[in-house]
Amino acid sequence: MAVPVADEVREAVGRLMEQLAGAPIDVRGPGQPRWVSIDGLHLTLRFLGATPDVRVDELSAAVAATAREAAPFRVELTGGGAFPTAQHPRVLWIGIGAGEAELVDLARRLNGELQRLGWPPEDRPLAAHLTLARTDGVPGSDEKASRLIELARDVRLTWQADSLVLYKSHQGHGPTRYEALVEARLGAV
Repeated sequence: MAVPVADEVREAVGRLMEQLAGAPIDVRGPGQPRWVSIDGLHLTLRFLGATPDVRVDELSAAVAATAREAAPFRVELTGGGAFPTAQHPRVLWIGIGAGEAELVDLARRLNGELQRLGWPPEDRPLAAHLTLARTDGVPGSDEKASRLIELARDVRLTWQADSLVLYKSHQGHGPTRYEALVEARLGAV
């Protein structure tokens, strides 16, 4: 479950990703991390893992209830980094400036709805970020992380977050593809 990224912001992030990769990112080249598909960029609030399709209706209700209680808000992407550290990166990301508190609150509300449906509580607070790539032990990933930090230092990309989406991920050859199963407008009654 996630907040989608606006089209123009996805395009700008895609250009940054290709600059960082030094090559097109739609096919994983030798020595490259697994880049996230540009059209699938989103701010994850909660990852559910494998979920039976029969639960989509109740998840749809949870998404709608969460979205109804939240107003649209401004999100700003700024700065870059890596989890767990830039020296030993597993994930490359862009950070959140404005909108972080709203994302954390949205995740908290969503987790409450999910707990009512029997999902276990999320045991970690949300570290709001936009994932760009998974490095999977690729040699030179620490250099990519350092370069990302340098390139994203002055990045300021903003949009109005106005919806919450339940995505289904499809994995296979190439980047993970995301299918929007349910979308609910923030603040809609």
